Amino acid sequence: MSLTDLASVLWRSRELLEMLLFKLEEEQLLLAAGRSRWLSHATREVEVVLEQIRQTEVIRAAYAQDVAVELGLPPEASLGELADAAPAPWSDLLHQHRKAFLLLTSEISALADVNRDLLTAGQRAARETMLAFAETVETYGPQGQTVSGGIRRSSLVDEAI
Repeated sequence: MSLTDLASVLWRSRELLEMLLFKLEEEQLLLAAGRSRWLSHATREVEVVLEQIRQTEVIRAAYAQDVAVELGLPPEASLGELADAAPAPWSDLLHQHRKAFLLLTSEISALADVNRDLLTAGQRAARETMLAFAETVETYGPQGQTVSGGIRRSSLVDEAI
């Protein structure tokens, strides 16, 4: 029965989502610690897991479609609909997978947002530091584009730091 195949691929999907969450947390720790040296490695690992998730998702969609047809549902039935129509104990298992997916995806979204904010803050800080030593100041023009203009006033730099 394809419910067995679907359950197997759902377990694999959950494992991959948990791995993605772990990789995003690693990335966040590097960002928070200012350890940009390893950031490209962490980002590459996130991309590898995302590719594995994409591949697994194709397989999951095929199995879910087969199960939907077996259960007399439309081929595009959601996991919740499959869980409602499946016999016991499959129904409980599919509901548990659905609940876990909802939790994992919300955690991943939140963590990705925090990482994006940390990256933006780091990029902004680096840009401001570079501008502090530049001879001109970059500001925003009337249409919102970045423009260079004006000469920076002299500033003191503590070279002992």
